[in-house]
Amino acid sequence: MHRLSGCLLLLVLVAFGGSPLHAQPQTRAYAPENLRELSVRDQERVIALEYSDQSRGRRIPDDQLRFYLDQVNRSNWTFSRIKQDIARSLAGTSGPRPPVRPGNTIRCESDDGRSRTCPTPWRGPSRLVRQLSSAPCVEGRTWQSQGGRVQVGNGCRAEFAAGAQVRPPPVVGDRVTCASEGGRHRTCPWNAAAGQPRLLRQLSSQPCVQGRTWGYDRRGLWVDNGCRAEFGSGRGPGPRPPTDAYSVTCASKHYQRTTCAWQAARGRPQMIEQLSDVSCVQGRSWGYDGGASLWVSGGCRARFGVR
Repeated sequence: MHRLSGCLLLLVLVAFGGSPLHAQPQTRAYAPENLRELSVRDQERVIALEYSDQSRGRRIPDDQLRFYLDQVNRSNWTFSRIKQDIARSLAGTSGPRPPVRPGNTIRCESDDGRSRTCPTPWRGPSRLVRQLSSAPCVEGRTWQSQGGRVQVGNGCRAEFAAGAQVRPPPVVGDRVTCASEGGRHRTCPWNAAAGQPRLLRQLSSQPCVQGRTWGYDRRGLWVDNGCRAEFGSGRGPGPRPPTDAYSVTCASKHYQRTTCAWQAARGRPQMIEQLSDVSCVQGRSWGYDGGASLWVSGGCRARFGVR
């Protein structure tokens, strides 16, 4: 009899749009201050619900959700801190950011080669701490940082930390020596009033080829892949390598070895100006055997003289 009465009561509630008390939906999911007490799936659910509550129903971006999960499980971010960061991100990142502890890192991943932007808890530039992908992570090419964000692309996956501003080497007149240490991308300051830079003297065994291993853009003069060279002004009376009037232009046609006449009395030739897109590296694509000729190969074309 009691069971029958309970069933009749349930039917009456349903008929009038009611519902049992235990079936009423909760307005907000339970979230402990220490989110590491929850499973990863529950962490995702709690963070997504908090973002939806603050944004009036919007879905949290995948990269932002992944960032919060990393901070919870790597840096022990609390639920209160995530709530504050969500509020700040929805308000346009106004106000001070939370303090960054030494060693704090974030992970940013370019899945399937697509570009991805990840927020950082620090305002300044970022530095690469550990590359996680087989695809190269090269600053200025496959990753870059701006105030409060890191952007990756072309399959780069890596961990980043707050980076200190590195003071670039000073500009001396219109001549700059720029070196790619360890094969890494490097940007050096350049006096824009001097015009476009040009390669004066290659100092590395690795080739310096304009557009490939060195170039110039709005950020300055850059080198890459082990290129180390001296650059000078491309216009005006800027310093040029001292030479006498004697010079020889020698070109490797069809990438074949070519021999050009050289006056041995002038001494050993040195490359004054590379004229080909293919790199001219002494001992590999050009050389001098001490006689009355010098040689070029592999497509090298350059002007040689005596410094």
